[in-house]
Amino acid sequence: MQNCTMLAVEMTGLVIAIIVIAGVVVGLAGLWLAQFVTGKSRLRLAEEKAKQIVEESKTQAKNTIRTAEMESKEEIFKRREKFERETTQMRNELRETERHLTKREDTLDRKWDNANNKERSLEKREKRFSAREQELANKDSQLSNTLSEQRAKLLQIAGISPDEAKEMLLGRIESEVSHEASALIERTVGTAKEEADRRSREIVLNAIQRYAADHTCDNTVSTVDIPSDDMKGRVIGREGRNIRAFEKATGVDVIIDDTPGVVVVSAFDPIRREVARQSLEKLIQDGRIHPARIEEIVAEIQKEVEANILEMGKKVVLETNVNGLNNRLLPYLGRLYYRTSYGQSVMRHSVEVAFLAQAMADELGLDGTKARRCGLLHDIGKAADHEIEGGHPAIGADIAKRLGEKQDVINAIAGHHGDVAPTSVYTPLVAAADAMSASRPGARRETLERYIKRLENLEAIATSFSGTKNAYAIQAGREIRVIVDPEKVNDEAAWQIARNIAKKVEDELTYPGEVKVTLLREVRCVEYAR
Repeated sequence: MQNCTMLAVEMTGLVIAIIVIAGVVVGLAGLWLAQFVTGKSRLRLAEEKAKQIVEESKTQAKNTIRTAEMESKEEIFKRREKFERETTQMRNELRETERHLTKREDTLDRKWDNANNKERSLEKREKRFSAREQELANKDSQLSNTLSEQRAKLLQIAGISPDEAKEMLLGRIESEVSHEASALIERTVGTAKEEADRRSREIVLNAIQRYAADHTCDNTVSTVDIPSDDMKGRVIGREGRNIRAFEKATGVDVIIDDTPGVVVVSAFDPIRREVARQSLEKLIQDGRIHPARIEEIVAEIQKEVEANILEMGKKVVLETNVNGLNNRLLPYLGRLYYRTSYGQSVMRHSVEVAFLAQAMADELGLDGTKARRCGLLHDIGKAADHEIEGGHPAIGADIAKRLGEKQDVINAIAGHHGDVAPTSVYTPLVAAADAMSASRPGARRETLERYIKRLENLEAIATSFSGTKNAYAIQAGREIRVIVDPEKVNDEAAWQIARNIAKKVEDELTYPGEVKVTLLREVRCVEYAR
């Protein structure tokens, strides 16, 4: 019985063990099946995702190819359009060149025909002259024979030698011709001078009366008032950093000396000087003076000055009523407001020259509008002569040419000081108006050195002629008085010397207005009664 019980227990344990093992096997099989199903699902998801990525890549590649094709087509279109534009421009230029060449060829043909006609006319005239010359040679031969016979008879009658007769005849002819030449010169010069003075006086007086300008010149101020000497220290800054920053930002020199209440701003460029002056005044009013504030104020003032320059250019164009100017000329005209010449404002001088040239053109029956345009632009080169090398007439002519002005205006600008030959009737008008504006009283100031040099040159020219003893330049160089030796110069020769001195002054000197030459020949008779 006990054995049966133990056997039953062992059987029960064996069954339990079998059941446990079967459970473990079933669990492992279920786990393996679950992993197999999960792996298969992941593999399917991965394949789907891969297919999706491939499809997206294909779509993106197609879009990229399509975008590249569109960009390339657009680039090809732009280049083709640019090529067609350049081709059209070159074709137009070639057509214009061909037109100019055709026109020039026609002109050359006409000139060639005129030259041929003149040549034929000259040949005919030469033949006539040859015949006339032969005829005159025959008559000259007959006259020489007649004169020889008469000379022989005269010598026989007078009883003198041919050399003595020649000396007597030449002396008499020289005396008569000298007297008649001096009288003719005096009479001709007097008549011509009276007529020229009358006509020029009418034109000039009419022009000046029609345009009444101020007789005072503008003066460029280069000093800035400061409230106290403490402000000088603030302008200088610690170890000079403020003044260095100010000079670097404005491009000027700031001079601070012992003069109370004044700071001097020095610069060759008037625009820079004006920017520096206004900037320094604003900094002193503001009181905050340091490098950052200096740069801020200078940039602000520069914009204000540039705007003011453009506004001044518009005002002067409106004042003179000059239409059709290129907008890029307006800043050049505005800069002339800050430019001075011998103390005279170049802008006001240009306006005055414009109206004077118009008035004289109207008197002469010319186009007053074109003369006014030439006068306004004649000194435009002074707005850029600080930046470009060369004289202001050449600089101004180049600017006007680049900005579309016509040849008459360009020649008036380039030739108003005689640098180039005048090819337009308006060039001498502008030169005359320029001289009138510059030489009127109070218009300009001349330096002492140039003034003394001009007087010395006048006196040197006068004393360079034979027979002159002394010469004195008076009336600020507007008159030269010459004293001659009465024993070497007679009354007739005195007129000739005065004329020669005036001619030499015209050829060698540059001066405003005119110079009067007064020649004095004094004879003193001294006797003593004892």
